[in-house]
Amino acid sequence: MKPVSILAMCGSVREGSTNLALLHAAKLYAPTEVDIIVWNEQSRLPHFNPDLEHSPPATVQDFRHLVGLVDGLIVACPEYARGVPGSFKNALDWLVGGDSFVNKKFTLWNASPRAFEAQRSLKLVLETMSGIFVETAALNIPLLKQEISAEDITRQAEWADQIKMALDQFVSVLRQ
Repeated sequence: MKPVSILAMCGSVREGSTNLALLHAAKLYAPTEVDIIVWNEQSRLPHFNPDLEHSPPATVQDFRHLVGLVDGLIVACPEYARGVPGSFKNALDWLVGGDSFVNKKFTLWNASPRAFEAQRSLKLVLETMSGIFVETAALNIPLLKQEISAEDITRQAEWADQIKMALDQFVSVLRQ
């Protein structure tokens, strides 16, 4: 079976982020031939500046390189004031000037049923950046306002089944 690599990007910098826990739970369910890299480093990137495109900082180059290496992205992002958190949007802006995201498949996961505006915005932004949305692998699990770990999530049979199904669907599309 063809190995698959996925970059699981969390849009929150909060230490106890439920979106981050959700991505770590996915990593626990990944089959051995699927490598999930959980990325939550947007706070290390400088503010986007098009003047730096000709020679982007090393952190930006590393980020772009990582995105270029993977087969697809799972994005789990909270909603702040009916939008995408600024630090995460900044990270996406750094991808616009390169070719690492061109035709990259992505899906959207969400730990809050109320974050539909951010999800809609992310879909628009990522498709504008020439990403390909895999809607059949999208996932919404109501973890809002819970202190929860990846292991806690895996103990809930309903959530575990949903994560496995979404992950299986995404991996299947990436293998095509």
